[in-house]
Amino acid sequence: MAKITRPQRAKPAPVRKLANKPAKKAAKAAPKTASRPAPKKAAKASPAGKPKAGPGKSVKTTLKATKPWTPAEIREAFSRFAASNPEPKGELEHLNPYTLLVAVVLSAQATDAGVNKATRPLFQVADTPQKMIALGEETLRDTIKTVGLYRTKAKNVIALSHKLINEFGGEVPRTRAELESLPGAGRKTANVVLNMAFGEHTMAVDTHVFRVGNRTGLAPGKTPLEVELGLEKVIPAEFMLHAHHWLILHGRYTCLARKPRCELCLIKDLCRWPEKTA
Repeated sequence: MAKITRPQRAKPAPVRKLANKPAKKAAKAAPKTASRPAPKKAAKASPAGKPKAGPGKSVKTTLKATKPWTPAEIREAFSRFAASNPEPKGELEHLNPYTLLVAVVLSAQATDAGVNKATRPLFQVADTPQKMIALGEETLRDTIKTVGLYRTKAKNVIALSHKLINEFGGEVPRTRAELESLPGAGRKTANVVLNMAFGEHTMAVDTHVFRVGNRTGLAPGKTPLEVELGLEKVIPAEFMLHAHHWLILHGRYTCLARKPRCELCLIKDLCRWPEKTA
């Protein structure tokens, strides 16, 4: 009897996956291409054909080409300051040259109001180097703890008190070099003490004076020293005793950093700032 052979089912041909790879790659590539941010638009050109700069850059660029103040304009500006405030006073409270020195050292990176709040009770019990040392660093720290960097400042005040006693007979020295040799005291501290305690014609450049000197074009400079030397060069000697106070007060209450009050400015017609509002 013949053997019956059953026909075998043909196996389906394997699906070749290679054909789908390009499609997958394309699918993967599509989202990436779609998610890419659109290229930034080029900055709008100014009338001179240059990209517009931010406020700070535009001021600096403009000041380089600004016509310097004339001697007559500078004299007029400080005559107005003098007429408005004949006897300007520093806002740091003090009793003598020593307490002034301490107050200025404490005022670094702090407001005058904050320093005054701390020094009122301090100076009632420690208004000389000897009394400050007797008070002690720990008690001094507790007294001035509302002032920024109070730990370092307390250490410096005690150290400078020792140095005043050991090297200067307990008196505040009257030269810039000697003042700058004291712990915690720099050029600005020395200039403030020389001006306020001893009537020297020095120019202490803080953040306010630096801003006013640059913004107005009165004495542009990249560093406080450049501004200081620039102001000393152009301000008439008759105004130098009070000049740094006038400029500090002008920067603190009128020529503000973010929103200058140009409508109240005494020298708005002389100021070179291109963005002034009055």
